[in-house]
Amino acid sequence: MDDHPSEPLTAVRLTAYGRDDQNEILGDGADPFGVAETGLTWLPKQEHFGVRAGSRLVAHAGLLRVPVSVGGTEAEVVGVGGVAVAPGLRGRGLARTVLTAALAHARTMGPRQALLFCRPPLVALYERLGWLTLDQEVYVQQPRGPVVMPLRTMWTPLGTGTEGAAAREWPVGEVRLLSYPM
Repeated sequence: MDDHPSEPLTAVRLTAYGRDDQNEILGDGADPFGVAETGLTWLPKQEHFGVRAGSRLVAHAGLLRVPVSVGGTEAEVVGVGGVAVAPGLRGRGLARTVLTAALAHARTMGPRQALLFCRPPLVALYERLGWLTLDQEVYVQQPRGPVVMPLRTMWTPLGTGTEGAAAREWPVGEVRLLSYPM
């Protein structure tokens, strides 16, 4: 496959996404996202967006509505996860392309914020894409009860215009994801 496609690549909503699709992007490694050492149990995403170069899937982002509690008030956020770009095509804007499409759809899902967890080396990438770091501990559900998320927590507002004004600031208080992370 040509790692330097000449045509601009666009993101589309995927009807299905599984391990074979992930392997097509990242290869068949034991820990493609570099998070196995956390020992966390993760949720599968329900909505999927991808970028194809020819017939090959080269980028992905997944979405899932998840319950949170912030300062004791329950709400929902759109969890973003499974963001992947084929190694030979990184640095070409595909993360921006696939996340832009995914977040456009997330804005139709109801919650006012999107949340993701990432390894520290990826924080600068997400910041360039408009995500904000949540500088506090976040508890996530696991089989034996809540644990502190060891990865960096980032968020972005989903609202636009006047209805999005309140969503542009993360609410104050302890943050608990009331599900497994996404």
